[in-house]
Amino acid sequence: MSLLRGTPRPASPLPAAPKTAPQRDDRDAPRSLAFRNMEATIEVTGLRKRFGQTPALDGMTFTVEPGQVTGFVGPNGAGKSTTMRVILGLDAPDAGTALIGGHPYRTLRHPLSHVGSLLDAAALQPSRSARNHLLWLAHSQGLNAKRVDEVVDAAGLRAAIRRKAGGYSLGMRQRLGLAAAMLGDPPVLMLDEPFNGLDPEGIVWMRGFLRSLAAEGRAILVSSHLMSELQDTADHLVVVGRGTVIADARVADLIAAASADRITLRTAARSEAMGALAQAGATVAATGPDVLTISGISSERAVALLTANAIPFSEVSAHRATLEEAYMELTRDSVEFRAAQETQGAL
Repeated sequence: MSLLRGTPRPASPLPAAPKTAPQRDDRDAPRSLAFRNMEATIEVTGLRKRFGQTPALDGMTFTVEPGQVTGFVGPNGAGKSTTMRVILGLDAPDAGTALIGGHPYRTLRHPLSHVGSLLDAAALQPSRSARNHLLWLAHSQGLNAKRVDEVVDAAGLRAAIRRKAGGYSLGMRQRLGLAAAMLGDPPVLMLDEPFNGLDPEGIVWMRGFLRSLAAEGRAILVSSHLMSELQDTADHLVVVGRGTVIADARVADLIAAASADRITLRTAARSEAMGALAQAGATVAATGPDVLTISGISSERAVALLTANAIPFSEVSAHRATLEEAYMELTRDSVEFRAAQETQGAL
């Protein structure tokens, strides 16, 4: 099911490659963004991959649709990085396929015009200036210096572009990596942990930039451990664990399912409220110094119980789960590296 939201905006903040680029075949020829929307997909089907005796992917299957930001999440060791490497032709699968716009990555003559990627912000020559780093990438794809200047401005790096990339902070390297990914004005973007190292202003900028690119009709896959950022950025979420897909759904639907019929109670008498509600058959969890999350009874019944027991409270409302809560519930049985409870308590 396509989750294209609205009509893509006609103009892109990062224009297409200059017409002076070398002659390409039909599949690589310059095209309008509206036409490229038909190719703006990532299709992963039945991927399997083992490293020695260790299974990394076990039938991984999902599709990244155009016009949305798709979050790609899961515990450490779930197979996210391996999947992205297979999509980009860096690892060969034992079985299954990974297609970008209907084509394997290895068949793309000018790949940066089809997919831009940022898997490792540190993957650069530290003694080379940031501008020269982008220039050699551009020249490899038949793009010129004008295009480099365009992505530099879009990434907010103009003031530091002639500095050696090795002296960049992690946040600046993330911006440089995104600029490199956008060189070919691709319809597909793949980013691994793009929020890492960004300051608050940078996070707000990254969030808005990704959403604006998706609004143009691009397909954007973002791997991240920061659920709070994905909740404000992603339209769709692919949750993986132990090499397979656990959930593939709209963010709003995942949050609604996690919210279920629970209610939130604010009270200064937390212990007394927990006792009274539990005795009535409710399931009660303390989620803050004066906050309880309750399931198993209606809000009306909870209010009646609290009132009958003279327990003060300031709020009883429908509970709205966070994306982090939904994620934790979905991946509870898929976490490979978990500290023992005793160890956690001792830290």
